Order: sequence, then structure tokens, then C-alpha cells
Amino acid sequence: MELLPRSPGEFGSARYWDRFFRQRGHRPFEWYGAFPELCPVLHKYVRPRDKVLVVGCGNSELSEQIYDVGMCEDIVNIDINNAVIHQMQERSRSKRPKMSYLLMDVLQMDFPDAHFHVVLDKGTLDAILTDEEEATLDKVDKMFGEISRVLQVGGRYLCVSLAQAHVLKKAVEYFSQEGWVVRVHQVADSRDKQQFVLPVFIYVMTKFRKITASAPQILEICPEEQDKPMRMESVEQLVTAVKDRQHYALLCSQLSKTPCKEQVCLDLCDKESGKPRYTLHVVDSSSVKPSRDNSFAIFIIPQGRETEWLFGTEEGRRQLATSAGFGRLITVALHREQHYEGMASIQSELSGRVMELAPPGLPARQQVPFLSVGGDIGVRTVRHCDTSPLSGEYVVEDVKGDGTCYFRRLIFLRNRNVVQSEARLLAPTPLPGQKKRRKDKKKPTLAEPPGAIDKSYLCCEHHKAMVAGLCLLGGPDPLSGALLAVLVVGLGGGSLPLFIHDYFSQAHVAVVEIDPSMLEVATRWFGFSQGDRMRVHVSDGLDYVAKLGAEAQYDAIMFDVDSKDLAVGMSCPPPAFVEKHFLQKVKAVLKPEGVFVLNLVCRDAQLKESVLATIREVFPLLYVRRIEGEVNEILFCQLSPEGRRDPTELGARARVLEGALRQAGRPWDSSYVLADMLQAVKIL
Repeated sequence: MELLPRSPGEFGSARYWDRFFRQRGHRPFEWYGAFPELCPVLHKYVRPRDKVLVVGCGNSELSEQIYDVGMCEDIVNIDINNAVIHQMQERSRSKRPKMSYLLMDVLQMDFPDAHFHVVLDKGTLDAILTDEEEATLDKVDKMFGEISRVLQVGGRYLCVSLAQAHVLKKAVEYFSQEGWVVRVHQVADSRDKQQFVLPVFIYVMTKFRKITASAPQILEICPEEQDKPMRMESVEQLVTAVKDRQHYALLCSQLSKTPCKEQVCLDLCDKESGKPRYTLHVVDSSSVKPSRDNSFAIFIIPQGRETEWLFGTEEGRRQLATSAGFGRLITVALHREQHYEGMASIQSELSGRVMELAPPGLPARQQVPFLSVGGDIGVRTVRHCDTSPLSGEYVVEDVKGDGTCYFRRLIFLRNRNVVQSEARLLAPTPLPGQKKRRKDKKKPTLAEPPGAIDKSYLCCEHHKAMVAGLCLLGGPDPLSGALLAVLVVGLGGGSLPLFIHDYFSQAHVAVVEIDPSMLEVATRWFGFSQGDRMRVHVSDGLDYVAKLGAEAQYDAIMFDVDSKDLAVGMSCPPPAFVEKHFLQKVKAVLKPEGVFVLNLVCRDAQLKESVLATIREVFPLLYVRRIEGEVNEILFCQLSPEGRRDPTELGARARVLEGALRQAGRPWDSSYVLADMLQAVKIL
């Protein structure tokens, strides 16, 4: 039986509805939700003494149910279909004496002005506004004009709608320009998501006398889970907020039907601020055969660890889901701007939402496990936040890593999942006479003053590889000469130049940093300091190198500088740093047996091949060290192909260098082995 129209335009046709109700008979038609879903919103705006007009009533039971529960009895229903009006009159004549049904067109009503307190519309606007043709928009303007005419000042137009963008925009623009207060409620929907995908909304337009054209518009949205409305700044922002909720509903419907081939990412926002509170990734594992006990789980990523490979990359999350042994795993990252009480409160807050993302076939009331590392949510303390004209918003934060170690990190918020700089913190040293903390006492937290920076430890694997590149320098070892001149472009937290300065006692390090804010951050928060062998030049690295004279010769030049342009497929370095004419300037200030070390982060395969080809034109000898689990590749570039060394020889030189450094008596982290950094080097 064909009940749906052949085209959307038929929704506005009286002939279509006549045929529809003849075929459907006496069965109520409730596309837009039944009374139990609509009632929580309607009862806020419909009072017992109100005079209510229901436009386009059809054979919906909504009016009858409003009457029967005592919400309101003075209800007038109108529709353009004579058959349905007769049907509804017969159904309510003896049971509901105060309610009436009239054959009338909402575009031309016979009621006097200011006759009603409430006009209720369940799907009628959607049925009329099927397109944006001029004739259709004229009909809608007539409808709105008539509704405005018959409503008293302070009256409410309640429109139940699926909120297609053009429908919502037309209604909101019309009534807000008339000086009405506009509020959009999302209806808590218990309909079958397999059958009904789009959520239902109720527009609440409250009539006020129009004061001036410049009066501010009052636009609000009430998500289904909260009563407090959120103020919107514009019609466009309100339409976007509704569209986000529709996309979420479509996503939930899709995930409830089939496994997702690609990982799905979405943010759950704080009710008060509207800022992201949780970032979720939905990961379906094809290698796990789901059963009742392993079909679905939630994994809470400890604070501060969301940037790690296992949690911050698609491949890592896929591996996590497989090792956890669940068919669908949702990873949950916690945001630094938010406060969390603990695992129990997070579980309580998320339980309802994550169940909307459950896999197909999950039994009702199935207990879903919440997992984490060590059973806690981690520790994160923001030490400093500011805005730089060059780098944008940034934060310095202390986080607990895997185990008992704590780390300090610099994060640029324009790319919040990338750690710009990181340093390990030493455990706080007890003051003289201070007793050690008893084991049964409360564990220390980062609310207490942290220890100093551990300058012996390089957190970043690519920094370890860059330091190991010094083994490529000419001569028996880099410690044999009286002076080791090193140029580092890109300061960050200062870990790389500081390590070279401290462990290579003959090294004189010049650092170039374009952002003066980073020098302040490195000095205040990462233990960086300048001296006779360490100078920072606040300058653009391109300009600084270009102005160097031929007399300036360096044993090692290192580029560890990020790109501010996120649209380019290469985030490190900026493209101008690997153009041929600039690389030739780098070559001019590099000693013949020196080494140019470049941190390359490029996700665009074609662009990377182009960059490598350009570098080879200037530096004939090119080694590459790929960093496992990261996009970073460290390039070691030299001028003479005759100086080529195989990985075995490089490993031997690394062991000699490391032995000499250890004999110098400085603390050296046992996990950092120079030879290990070089054994995976390949010659390009």
C-alpha cells in the first residue's frame, strides 16, 4: 500500500492527504513521536486555562491525549481534509465535549485576532515547506501571518518538526525578525532507531510586541538531556547546533546497524560552556569475533596520555581494541579544560551516551565494562597557559606517565594532540629534617610543587636520533676537537640544545627561535638557560641563516621547527626550509665533514618524495632514521658521498662516543643507547 508521497511537493497537496487518510483508515498517524515523548516539553508551555489551536491535526491522538491527562481542555483542531475531520469528530464527540474539530485551512482562518494562547503544529509546517520555491515560501508566509494574527501577545507557537535546515531557518528568521523569542527543544526520543532515524524538535516561538528593528534577537536551544537553555548568537549558529544533533542521530543509527569500517570520532561537549569535554573514537575490530561478553567496552584514556601512539593514532587504537579483545571499543579522551572527579563519576556521566553507540545485536541491559590503564584517570595539572601572536594559544602542563614518572609538556592548542616539547620531572627532594611520607598516607599529586627538570633525559625519540646524528661527524669522534659549533633552529622547550650543551662540553650552541614567547616558556618552565656556550637569537630561521657570512661554519646544523600552516601536508619543517635555494645557504655554512640534521614530519607521500629529491640535489649523502610509531623521520645530510658509513660502522662510532660521554661523569639515562638510534638508519 503506497502511503508515502511520490515527491516531497505532494506533502502540501490536499489531494494527497485525502488519499492518505482514506487508505490508512482509523489508525493514528504519529510520525513525529507519540505523546509520552512530547509531553515533557508541551507541559511547560500549555496551561490548563489556555485556549489552544491545533493546526493540521490529521488523525493524530495528540489533542485527545492532552485533553485526557488534564493538561488543557479548550482545544480547537483544524484540518483541510473533510474525511479526517469527520472521523475525529465522531471519535471525541461523547468523550471530550469541550474539544472541537473544524474544516479550515491554516492559510486562511476564520478566527478573530488574538483569540488563542497556544497554536500547536505537529508536522504541518514540514508538510507545507517542502521546497524553497517562491510559491511555497508565499504559502508559508501566509501561514505564519495567520498564526501571528490569532495568537495573543505572550502566546506560544509550538511547532513539532524534524527540523530540516531550510524549514528551521525560515521559521526562526521569520519570528525572530518579528521580535518573538525563539527556543528549540530536542525531544527525548524512544522511537525505534532502526525505523526512525532523525530526531524530533519542538520550536517554541513566544509572541512579543515588536519594539525596534535593532532589538537583540533571543535565540535558544534546549538539548534533550537538560532543561537549561543555551543562548545562540545567530540564526546560523542555531541551525548548526540542530544539524550537529541530527548528524549524531544518523551516526547512532548507522552504528546500531552495521560495524564501522573506518574509525568514527566525535566530541561530547560540556552542558554549561559548550566546550568539548570528551573525545570519543569508535573502533570496530575485524579480528575479534564478538560474543555476549566481549562485544562492547569503553576505554578511558588517562589524562595526558591521549597523545601517545597507542591512543592518539588510528593504528594504535586498532591495536588497543584487538589486544583488549572486544568487537567494538570506544576510547575516551579527557580534555584539559575540564575537571573530572574520578572514574566512577565519568562512568556515570558517559553511560547513557555511549550506549547510543553500541554495536548491533547488543542485548538490552547488557553490562558494559569501563577499562583504563591501572584503573585510574591519570593526573594532569595545567601550570601555565597563554597566547602567542605567532604560535597561538598554548599550555604548559604536568602529567603522570606510564608508571610513577611525571612529565612536563608544551602543547599548542591549534594542534592539541601533538606534544611540542616534553621533559621528565625529578621526584621532589625532601627538605633537611623533613620526614619521608608514610606508605599509608595519601599519595602525592601534582597539586604539590613538582621537582626540577631532569636534564639527563630526552623524552622525544626524534631528539634522541638527532643527537645520535653527531656520530656522523668527521674525525675519530666528536669529542676530539677543541670546539664543536652547533646551530639549532627551533627552541621549543629547549630540551635538544640543552642536552647537547650539557653532554658535549666542547659544544658551542647557537639557537634560533622566531617566537620570543617560547624563549620565556623554555626558561621559566623547562630549566633552559643561556651562557657562554649557549646563546638564543630571536629571529626567523630563514633570515638568520641567509644573513650568515661564509666565515660562519658549523659542525652540525639541526632543524626542529614546526609549521604554523596546518593545511600543508608537512607539519615540520615549514616548506620554505626545504626549498633548494635555502638549502644551498645551509650548505654554505656547514663544514665539509659536518652534518645537517632535519626533523621531517610529512604525511603527503608525493610531497615527501619531492622534498627528498630536492635535499639530494644539495646533499649527495643522505641517511634516514624513521621513528617507530610516529610520522617523524630524521634525515642526516652530508656533503661528501665518500664519507658514507654502513650501520655497523655507525654503531661502533656511537659506542665510542657514548663511552666517552659516560666517562665524563654526567648522569646518563640507561634507556638511551646511541647505537640503538643508528642501527635502523638507512641510506637513501
